[in-house]
Amino acid sequence: MRIMVALIVLSSVTFAAPKEAAAHAHLAQASPKPGSTVSPAPKKIVLSFTEKLEPKFSSVEVRDAQGASVQAGKAQSGANRAQLQVQLKPLGPGTYTVNWRVLSVDTHRTKGTFTFKVGR
Repeated sequence: MRIMVALIVLSSVTFAAPKEAAAHAHLAQASPKPGSTVSPAPKKIVLSFTEKLEPKFSSVEVRDAQGASVQAGKAQSGANRAQLQVQLKPLGPGTYTVNWRVLSVDTHRTKGTFTFKVGR
């Protein structure tokens, strides 16, 4: 009987305890799509996330195969605070790497990387 009471009490405490929020800003969508080959070359990168971001503390870098930066300025967030956009310099054919680091409004940091190709 004591074991049964202990299990009930333990279960009650476990279910009543506040749960930590698991709200992290994960990449939901990207244009161009990760791993894609596009033509013509994009003029900007648009990243959409699962949570609103703190744009001042979020960044996007786009680099060519030699590691040179090809973005034209810093990433911006418009009316949609779950989205970042960065304008690009004119891109030639080749593989490009997108590195992103974001801070969600609930102060969780996430980062990621993907590549895309520009075809002829």
